[in-house]
Amino acid sequence: MNDYQVSDIIEGSFFSEPLYLDEGFILATPEMSFSKELAAALLAWNFKVVQSAGEPRQMEFVISDKDKLKQALDFYIALEKYVITLFTPGIQKDDLTFNAVAEKIQAACGIIQTDSRTFFRVPLIYKPSVRVNVQVSHTITSTVIALTIGCFLGLPNDQLIELGVAALLHEIGMTKLPPKINITKRDLTLEDRKAIFIHPMLSQSMLQSLGFPPKVCTAVLQHHERENGTGYPRKLTGDQIHLYAKIIAIACSFEAMTSHRTYKSAKDMHNSLLCFLKNEGPYDNTIVRALINSLTLYPIGLFVLLANGQKGQVVDVDLKNPRFPRVQLIGIPRMEGKILIQTSAERGSSIVRPLTRQEIKDIFHKV
Repeated sequence: MNDYQVSDIIEGSFFSEPLYLDEGFILATPEMSFSKELAAALLAWNFKVVQSAGEPRQMEFVISDKDKLKQALDFYIALEKYVITLFTPGIQKDDLTFNAVAEKIQAACGIIQTDSRTFFRVPLIYKPSVRVNVQVSHTITSTVIALTIGCFLGLPNDQLIELGVAALLHEIGMTKLPPKINITKRDLTLEDRKAIFIHPMLSQSMLQSLGFPPKVCTAVLQHHERENGTGYPRKLTGDQIHLYAKIIAIACSFEAMTSHRTYKSAKDMHNSLLCFLKNEGPYDNTIVRALINSLTLYPIGLFVLLANGQKGQVVDVDLKNPRFPRVQLIGIPRMEGKILIQTSAERGSSIVRPLTRQEIKDIFHKV
């Protein structure tokens, strides 16, 4: 047994072996942390020394890479401004060229290929100063997801750029529709829906007239097609659908599923991925697996309950060990700073389940 001064034990430490007050009284098991309350109680009763055959270990604190995160944030904001110009009615032909868009995608590929997880952390810290059109945020997120899938599938750089350009412009035909359809909060009429069904053809026609590569135009035309023939505009199936279109279809659907709309609430990313795991035909299974393996079942941004009862938000994922992501603890009143830990089964901090929407609301109401 080793003796440890109570005043020297760092709050939140875990002992590798049981912690004893004496030979017959266990204070804490290896799954329990040495809390501030326990230390105060011991000192109040004049117990200054405790014993353990093990050693105290701190939870692993994550040191965020501020430079990488700032780079991703700066690029995201710049890309947002660029996409806003793309979706501005009356955009000039000189502003919409393949080379101009490809340059933006090349920069995005550089960040995503280096560390896609950093890019997915941006929405956790970025709050736009002005309200951004849903179409813009949908376009950016869908493009990032599509490129992440493309990287996982091992697409060469030239194909990644074509994929990214198609993803960034897949909704460009919506700018040709009446403005009321894009900004309305009311239920769409039958005529509105018919108009929306033709936007892939409008997008293809627009890009063809501007000299975009055939593969990009085809992907834009087919991004609403589905493996089982339930999509539009041509009800294509399986191999009739271009690979880029299949990737964009999943990226768009996943973004829509995880985003709030005026007509629906957002699903968390974990349950959205589970929906794709239950895929019964609409999407290509290879690309579904690529999506899940790229993001993992505990993706960045997910609010979770840990085995020790604490609550947190996933901020980083190790794809080699996806069951145990890094989590920022939340819901602790008067907590100084942001505590980030490496979840671990041995320390009792593994993930039990995602939090419900009501649990998340309760946390931020109390803190």
